[in-house]
Amino acid sequence: MNQNSKFSVRDICYAGLFAAVIAVMAQISIPMPLGVPMTMQTFAITLAAVVLGSKLSAIATLVYLLLGAVGVPVLANFSGGIDKFVGPTGGFLISFPIMAYIIGLGVEHRDAFKGAFPVAVVVGTVVNYIVGVILFVIVAHSTVSVAVSACVLPFIPTAIIKAVLACVLGLNIRKRIPGVKKA
Repeated sequence: MNQNSKFSVRDICYAGLFAAVIAVMAQISIPMPLGVPMTMQTFAITLAAVVLGSKLSAIATLVYLLLGAVGVPVLANFSGGIDKFVGPTGGFLISFPIMAYIIGLGVEHRDAFKGAFPVAVVVGTVVNYIVGVILFVIVAHSTVSVAVSACVLPFIPTAIIKAVLACVLGLNIRKRIPGVKKA
């Protein structure tokens, strides 16, 4: 992203491109018993954060969420609408821009602070889980232990795999695209 506060046409195109990537990856979805599907959204969010950095990936994620909120069928299972944000998976959706921003900060500061990048990936993912679990508990009138069993534990192995793949792929893409500060 450009160093000044204005976004270039290139920045806007990258944000739009990654909003589309998130929308496509959201359609790769495996239904789970308690209503929280396993999707590739978090892979796409992490990939966007690694490639675009904090601000631009958060914007790409917000664009994706705004499209979904107004009813464009970009969310998992070709769904959309504001009701998705107050349902059992709403917390995960709401936390995506925060997740992207945190992971993006890690990639931006990985040379200055050794270990910042992996820590940021873990923290971003944990924030996603925490917000997701909180809203699940509220909406589903569930206990925290049921929410963790439904929303976190089954996803940990794939979350690790998706995070590693998104980071490796993202760092390679980041090196090759013009206009993005090299990590």
